[in-house]
Amino acid sequence: MAREQDPTGQAAARSAATRRRLLAAAAQAFADRGFHGTTTRDIASAAGMSPAAVYVHYRSKEELLFQLCQTGHEDIITVLDGADDPADSPTARLAAVMHAFATRHAAGHTSARIVNYELGALEPDHRRAVGLLRREITRRIRAIVDAGADSGEFDVDDPRTTTNTLLSMGIDISRWYSEDGPLSAAQIGDFYAKVALRVVGAAVRPTE
Repeated sequence: MAREQDPTGQAAARSAATRRRLLAAAAQAFADRGFHGTTTRDIASAAGMSPAAVYVHYRSKEELLFQLCQTGHEDIITVLDGADDPADSPTARLAAVMHAFATRHAAGHTSARIVNYELGALEPDHRRAVGLLRREITRRIRAIVDAGADSGEFDVDDPRTTTNTLLSMGIDISRWYSEDGPLSAAQIGDFYAKVALRVVGAAVRPTE
């Protein structure tokens, strides 16, 4: 007996693949030209589509940016959750999450640069939605900084500013990192994990 075909499922799969292709094209175009310097035609051309076809999947260039920003920040939350073990000491936790945070911003520096430095181009509702995700990322790092300060492992006068410092130095990797440089993404992660512990004045270092 012949297998029944599922045209609806096939169409959905093709649509999802096309959306992914458009997002990849938009990410590269935004990275090369900036959001305001990129046209819908640029994105369509890079994706091998007509400009009109773009609007079948996304209402606007801004919606593409929002999707990139939302997915990028959700990915960082997943990365942090995967690296953090609340049962560990604050020192070990901070080293682990900052290693993951820095490595991700180096390995994905093209998309990370867009999702962190093109936020001003988002519409207000989209900017608020991404802002909630950014605050959740900050909350996760701040909780570790507070735990270390409370336990005496960290010498921190201002947990809020310290947290912002840790986040800022990790995010900034996306501005300058290159695969042609002397350090791999993992080596960047190792370096930033150690720097993070110096920033918080960690009394002990996690076991190597």
